[in-house]
Amino acid sequence: MAADADSSRRRRGRLFILSGPSGVGKDSVRDLLKAWGVDVHFAVTATDRPPRASEVDGRDYHFLSTAEFDRLEREGAFTEHALVYGQRKGVPRSEIEEPLAAGRDVLARVDVQGVATLKRLFPDAVVIFLAPPSLDEAQRRLDARETESEAQMQVRRETAAAEMAAGAQADYVVVNRTGQLEATARRVKEIIEREKAKASEGNGP
Repeated sequence: MAADADSSRRRRGRLFILSGPSGVGKDSVRDLLKAWGVDVHFAVTATDRPPRASEVDGRDYHFLSTAEFDRLEREGAFTEHALVYGQRKGVPRSEIEEPLAAGRDVLARVDVQGVATLKRLFPDAVVIFLAPPSLDEAQRRLDARETESEAQMQVRRETAAAEMAAGAQADYVVVNRTGQLEATARRVKEIIEREKAKASEGNGP
């Protein structure tokens, strides 16, 4: 029986958390990892904000009405959820717990606010913090996005420094240098592959 239990634990997947300040490039890195066929389940976050012009429901986010988000929250459908810059965001349990139980590794792209909750629920999760070269560069990238109102942008600027400080709690910090997105994504890919190899060898995190 004990051997069966050990085997079951070994088959369980590993959670990788990709986080970082707003505008640092989390979506772009995730998209490259998907394009390269990295062998993980890419968890899709739910939000009650409207989609941007280039976003697709079910691929970039699960776009929900606020009423639907509230209902799912009451039903306990989210592994973690938070109010991020006035927008509701949450990771559905089906996007993390079900793949992990089936033995699949999972990559969850979450805002800084959600990392602590996921780490508490999944202590062996690997946190990869994506950082800009500097706080000034982070704010420049936010300004260049032109996807939020000026009021929303101001809130993001004011919280950028606190978000940067969250990197101290991460297992890995990867700097996304300007013009080097592919190199950044390759570094994240290497981390995932290294941690997957360590887990398969039974060495743990």
